[in-house]
Amino acid sequence: MVPRSVKHCRNCGVAVEHRVPDDGDTRERAICPACGTIHYLNPLLVVGTVPYLDDKVLLCKRAIEPRWGKWTLPAGFMEMGETVSEGAARETDEEAGAQIEMGPFFSFMSIPSIGQVHVFFLARLLSERFDPGVETAEARLFTEAEVPWEELAFTAVRETLRRFFDDQRRGAYGVHDVDIRR
Repeated sequence: MVPRSVKHCRNCGVAVEHRVPDDGDTRERAICPACGTIHYLNPLLVVGTVPYLDDKVLLCKRAIEPRWGKWTLPAGFMEMGETVSEGAARETDEEAGAQIEMGPFFSFMSIPSIGQVHVFFLARLLSERFDPGVETAEARLFTEAEVPWEELAFTAVRETLRRFFDDQRRGAYGVHDVDIRR
């Protein structure tokens, strides 16, 4: 069952119908009865980094909703016209004002209940100076023991950090594909 957030056709404005298209599709879609446009709803891509320096990671305290006042890795929605790694680097700059050397792909978190996919890259910090943007109240480095685990904003951040510190202890970073089901 598709979420019924599409109520009117984006092309002609007519109220849509929710049904399975006649083209062999098997999922219910929002379909315009006037112009025939099929409106697909697809997951949003959230991109970010795990900025680290030695045994510490950079976390940002959110100054916006959702989860105002909670800690997170620098991340946000990917924009049109950018690659996944460009979006992750942009979000790190916007949220933390951190100078980084972009590293390899690190984690892929599917969250079907909210229609999002979170992708994180490792990023080595080049400086301990941060210049947080308007979405961030504070940007700070934490060791694993110092991470405010109960004050993390999102499950994907918690799961990514757990894997980061596990890999760090092993001395080798892997690639992590995780399904988060609520």
